[in-house]
Amino acid sequence: MYAIGIDVGGTNLKAGLVNEKGEILSVSRTPLHFTTAEDLAKVLADLALQVMGDLSPDAIDHVGIGIPGAVQGGNILFTANIPMKDVPLKALFQKHLNLPVTLANDADCAAAGEYLFGAGKGTQDFIIVTLGTGVGGGLILGGRLHTGKCCAGEVGHMVIDLGGQPCGCGRAGCWESYASATGLIRMGEEAAAAHRDSLLNQISREMGGLNGKSIFSAADQGDPAALAVTAQFAKYLAVGVTNLVNILQPDVLAIGGGIAGAPDHLLLTPLQNYVHEYCYGRHVGHYPKVVKAQMGNDAGIVGAALIHTLL
Repeated sequence: MYAIGIDVGGTNLKAGLVNEKGEILSVSRTPLHFTTAEDLAKVLADLALQVMGDLSPDAIDHVGIGIPGAVQGGNILFTANIPMKDVPLKALFQKHLNLPVTLANDADCAAAGEYLFGAGKGTQDFIIVTLGTGVGGGLILGGRLHTGKCCAGEVGHMVIDLGGQPCGCGRAGCWESYASATGLIRMGEEAAAAHRDSLLNQISREMGGLNGKSIFSAADQGDPAALAVTAQFAKYLAVGVTNLVNILQPDVLAIGGGIAGAPDHLLLTPLQNYVHEYCYGRHVGHYPKVVKAQMGNDAGIVGAALIHTLL
């Protein structure tokens, strides 16, 4: 039997045919041109049919759809970057392709993929933190995905700086305002403006702005302004990771997303050192493993396809 995983992103839609070993056998993708939820459901069903190829629907055990927002049952409660609220997406999808469907948060799908076949394989308690425009999270506790009522795992919205940077959620000082790509770029631009003779400033002028990769590249070349930014970013990331470790004591916590690809000596190593030094478990000699996620963009598709096995 096979399963289909669909990853709904803010700019692209991707579907993959997945076997029980977590291997993606075929992929289809298309840009997101959102008009209505009904049209989106049809596009997603068409993508599923494309990756099925000559397979009969009887050969498909399940379809999982990863959504960048809050879901409950077969409904999208809301999404942050796509204008959908209270949408019965499962029912709309099944009008076009009548297969069993599970909707899940996209970070939960990444957690499921990494848990089953990546950095969390063989564990019982696993956390993934995804670093992108915001900070997402997925929690596998006791071998099961922890979703709460609808929105568990929104780790980016714990406050680490009371009264700090405003956050899109309506609070101020949320972790994702500091430990996301958005937060990193804000700090990088501030440092570039304050240090006119820095490599960071030069890159910003030449590129018309900064991104996460260029900031870490400048730091890797020894630019003092960039090094200060990446050191502060790593500390902000570490504060939140240590909070999660202290609360949930996972066997493994994995960092995913584009920023996780930064050089280890600038991000992963200082993160590991901070958690080792400040986690509460140090008092009894218990130190969780903090690692990079292993599956890259495949985690969302594989996890969506097989997430129903963890519910």
